[in-house]
Amino acid sequence: MSAGYDVIVVGLGAMGGATADELARRGRRVLALDRFAPPHARGSSHGESRIIREAYFEDPLYVPLVQRAWERWEDLARWAGRELLRPTGGLLVGPPDGTLVTGALRSARAHGLACERLDAAAIRRRFPCFAPDDAMVGILEPRAGVLLPEACIEAMHARARAHGAVLVPDEPVHAWRAEGAGVEVTTSRDRHRAGRLLIAAGAWTGTLLTDLALPLAVTRQTLFWFEPAAAEMFDPARCPVHIWEPEAGHYFYGFPALGGAVKVAPHGGGTPASPDAPRREVEAGEIEAMRVLLRRYLPRADGPLRSSATCLYTNTPDGHFLVDVHPHHPQVVIASVCSGHGFKFASAMGEVLADLLLEKQGRFDLEPFRLGRLLRPPAPGTGATRAPGRG
Repeated sequence: MSAGYDVIVVGLGAMGGATADELARRGRRVLALDRFAPPHARGSSHGESRIIREAYFEDPLYVPLVQRAWERWEDLARWAGRELLRPTGGLLVGPPDGTLVTGALRSARAHGLACERLDAAAIRRRFPCFAPDDAMVGILEPRAGVLLPEACIEAMHARARAHGAVLVPDEPVHAWRAEGAGVEVTTSRDRHRAGRLLIAAGAWTGTLLTDLALPLAVTRQTLFWFEPAAAEMFDPARCPVHIWEPEAGHYFYGFPALGGAVKVAPHGGGTPASPDAPRREVEAGEIEAMRVLLRRYLPRADGPLRSSATCLYTNTPDGHFLVDVHPHHPQVVIASVCSGHGFKFASAMGEVLADLLLEKQGRFDLEPFRLGRLLRPPAPGTGATRAPGRG
């Protein structure tokens, strides 16, 4: 049995790493465990680049959270003495009545954000690397850019350790149980005790909370890096991060050329996957489906395929985050800040989750992220189970 801690964090990806960092800097005794050795490519916090954007088309409620995240990423970069965030501006392109454009404008109006509406001709003039359909429009926002996820996680972990956190890779959590006012966590190597527990295990969240039968869907997503035919067009100084809605409810996104390649990927629409055994090979048909979009909207990016990869989304039914206290164990906090758009928020979510764990009043409204919206009422005559999670 290991020595007691104030908090055990399960999962050292973006959310767990940020929370361990925050708690350690608040002087708490933190043990953080991961089944692998982050940063790694087996979950949801990798891929060389991630978009951060402010005119949040999903819902205006995210805007204050991403504004705080931007500040915290800059703070972490200053501490680490390395680049973690590169501002490039951002462009959202789609039909004028589509979800992408109308959602971005709704957030911009709600929060007074600086945005510029461009018609298709203006997009082509301003950014020759893009070829939108004539009926498309774009929303250009200055406060958007690229996060470097592996570097971000390395910096979080380094700062957490510098403030005394114990971060342990390659130690999968097999079970946990409430023990009085605290918790006991059983891993592949040991048993650990703490006053509080954060479950931030990404795609493994559901397996650690089998008693709740959470409706989380893990999907396999593809990522691609192509060598552009005209690299200068995709230089970060000339090409913003970009998201497209070619047809209703279908999206893909891309980045300027970093290291000589343009990264592009579909957003959503992935295939169901087991987190322990996802299909990692990217098939020829998946590459061709991405090329079809490139030929139409980014024709100068349709060069040789340099590499491809996969990642995992952990999706809630409504696409919003899951951030809440366990309904039966108030010393346990659950964070599945996922559905494919969570990484950018991690630096701010470290604060949010630390406040929840320490029962402090936070600065953000978490009501839309509560667990209750996802739980079905128990059948008559049954009670909530209290079995420990396994994974």
